[in-house]
Amino acid sequence: MKNIGSIVKTLQNIMRKDPGVSGDAQRIEQLGWMIFLKILDDKDQELEILGDDYISPIPSPLQWRNWAANDEGLTGDSLKEFIDTRLIPGLRGLDTGNGSRRFVIVREIFEGTNNYMKNGTIIRQVVNKLNEINFNSSEDRHIFGDIYESILRDLQSAGNYGEFYTPRALTEFMTEMVNPQLEEKVLDPACGTGGFLTSAVELIRRRDVKNPADLELLQQNIHGMELKPLPFMLCVTNMILHDIEVPNIEYADSLNREYTSIGGKDRVDVILANPPFGASVTDGVETNFPLNFRTTESADLFLLLMVRYLKDNGRAAIVLPDGSLTGDGVKHRIRRHFLENCNLHTVVRLPNSVFQPYASVATNLLFFTKGEPTRTIWYWEHKLPPGARAYSKTKPIKKEEFASLEEWWIDRKPNEQAWQVSIQELEQNGFNLDIKNPHTPQERPLPSSEELLDLLHQSLQKSDQLLNALKSEIANG
Repeated sequence: MKNIGSIVKTLQNIMRKDPGVSGDAQRIEQLGWMIFLKILDDKDQELEILGDDYISPIPSPLQWRNWAANDEGLTGDSLKEFIDTRLIPGLRGLDTGNGSRRFVIVREIFEGTNNYMKNGTIIRQVVNKLNEINFNSSEDRHIFGDIYESILRDLQSAGNYGEFYTPRALTEFMTEMVNPQLEEKVLDPACGTGGFLTSAVELIRRRDVKNPADLELLQQNIHGMELKPLPFMLCVTNMILHDIEVPNIEYADSLNREYTSIGGKDRVDVILANPPFGASVTDGVETNFPLNFRTTESADLFLLLMVRYLKDNGRAAIVLPDGSLTGDGVKHRIRRHFLENCNLHTVVRLPNSVFQPYASVATNLLFFTKGEPTRTIWYWEHKLPPGARAYSKTKPIKKEEFASLEEWWIDRKPNEQAWQVSIQELEQNGFNLDIKNPHTPQERPLPSSEELLDLLHQSLQKSDQLLNALKSEIANG
């Protein structure tokens, strides 16, 4: 059996020799579009055998099999020139007149794609290595799927791209708790590289998919939106690796839609998401929202958007930072609207380091159902593993760490990690959801500047008294 892990390591080592590829983000983008074309061509060849009327979205001269599959094919300057002047421009300008989603996806991916590699001989080495993987082999595809996850994880330390990757332990745990069904519509309006969507696909497929019609229904019901070109491409590829042939992923800013235009036909049963936080939205996007809810904080607008997209009795699990749990003005109004329209039944408080090195802010998992107001919220404080001081890239959060929470979830009782807060308490506190664990001794808050000046004044007074006493003793000695 071929070692696909070894193939991918070799690919990465080869690409590091090219002077045009700088850093993880460019390497992942370069590898991403090449993997996408290889996967698509393998799938096209399978579909051509199954149906004589199948037409590939890729024009024949640009198909992987016709320029890349032959190890002795184009190389050096000829290969680089072909990619720069024919392949990428040809796919970027692909005719999508028939409106086929498959054609549209290819064009959208290559609208935001670049060839960073400058050495055509090194490009040929990468292409030849990719040819060792057969994406029509379920074994190859599933092994590569796990390795692809590790490639996506590299985004956490790739500049500003960390926001597009959520640790698999979180996506799997949250998906299991919300428990989407085959016939339900699942949405991630900020899907990044597709972690939540692929977790939903895997859960539903293992449990419910028995025939091709079930798989077709699953494909229709899993829906994502992503604004940035690199995560969009990686998400589409990720979905194809999970047997979703035509991913229902929109290349769009989900906030850039009139809030009131989201109606019954748009509503979904389940939302799973880690919306961008700590960033301002695109200029003018806030005007899509009602006047009293307008803000430029992305996490707050996404919370509003997700409440709007959910059907009554729809369920959601989302990641939000501490900053979205508190605050006055528009933040207060958004939280109140949320709590009046949804039952926020559980908040899981995570340690600061879950998203390091991309972000070190404290984050929370919010689980809620739309259609009835919040009356009581259960909080659970997730602890670091024994002996650990923080999570890191080499020691990330693991799914098995949620075992005690899963056990508690069924029969909830207060304990050193769990406590309950009523809506009356929240209302008295301005609907502040940033509630600390009452069972944990709280660190004494740092003194204010006035308190520090007062302490300094007292200290100087004592020093003066001691100095005067010492002078008196010397004088009387």
